Amino acid sequence: MVESNSKDLFGRLMLSIEGTSLSNEDKALISNPHVGGIIFFSKNFISRNQISDLCNEIKSIKKNIILAVDHEGGRVQRFKDGFTKISSMQSLGDFSIKNSNYDICNDAGWLMSSELMAAGIDISFAPVLDIDRDTSSIIGNRAFSDNPRIVSKLASNFIDGMNEAGMKATGKHFPGHGGVFEDSHLLEPVDNRSYTDLLEKDLIPFVDLKNKLSGIMSAHITFPNIDKYCVGYSSFWLKKILREEINFEGIIFSDDLSMKGAGEENFEIKAQKSLDAGCDMILVCNNISGASEVIKYFEKKDISLTKSISKLKPSKKIQWTNLEDDQRRLKVQATLKQIGDER
Repeated sequence: MVESNSKDLFGRLMLSIEGTSLSNEDKALISNPHVGGIIFFSKNFISRNQISDLCNEIKSIKKNIILAVDHEGGRVQRFKDGFTKISSMQSLGDFSIKNSNYDICNDAGWLMSSELMAAGIDISFAPVLDIDRDTSSIIGNRAFSDNPRIVSKLASNFIDGMNEAGMKATGKHFPGHGGVFEDSHLLEPVDNRSYTDLLEKDLIPFVDLKNKLSGIMSAHITFPNIDKYCVGYSSFWLKKILREEINFEGIIFSDDLSMKGAGEENFEIKAQKSLDAGCDMILVCNNISGASEVIKYFEKKDISLTKSISKLKPSKKIQWTNLEDDQRRLKVQATLKQIGDER
């Protein structure tokens, strides 16, 4: 039987809860040693105080757990009231290039991370490292640019801001989601490009930033001219390319196994395929039955816990009282308001 008495051991499943407070079912799931993370969505948010209380309650149940959110900015920002509206990465990128000033990317990364950490969040799944402007239906203006070198530069500054606040960065979606129109939440995208094509474009930010990233999230995309398996189930992509060729040493996340792009197999099979491919932590979101299926499977197979997830914990503590009148925060908010963005 797996036990998680050590503060350094984390379960390898990240799941979501249904509401804005914890049910008895939620508490039981969180207490299970195989649950090492909770990811929040807009449905879990009412106010700044409420999300802070929810984070505190979860951490009172389990210390060795990572609290995460997709809060990258633009149209993917789960918490709104009481939090600064972060411009999309494309808007930040365009502003930076136009003004020959990359400080706003650093400042936006710092502000996003500071506010989330003050609320009790450990990581935001950011930044997006995909190369796109208007090709992908799901990426689009979530990407900094359609130029990989510009993405590397802007994302590097954004990560520096995150790290300055104390938050670890997770790049996504490896090896690049910007080359296909289809949304992997709804379909199983296929990208017919060659490995050389990706090496000369989409892979560049992941290679450039490998030493700055603490985590990388894989994409639910198949590249049939490179490997027959979806990236998240591919040891070629995650072990040979990401670990051996790129020499990435951080945490590898699956994308959400509830997405259509992850296929139609049962969650036991999808979870095992993800682990076999090289994922350190798998995500099952907005699907309690699927998450429960994975937990039972992990218990049956006695899947080991891991210490590596502990690397994602913030390096600092931030209080809202210190942020409220912070002059840097007020200045960044004014600049972001000037940039504007569609949400």
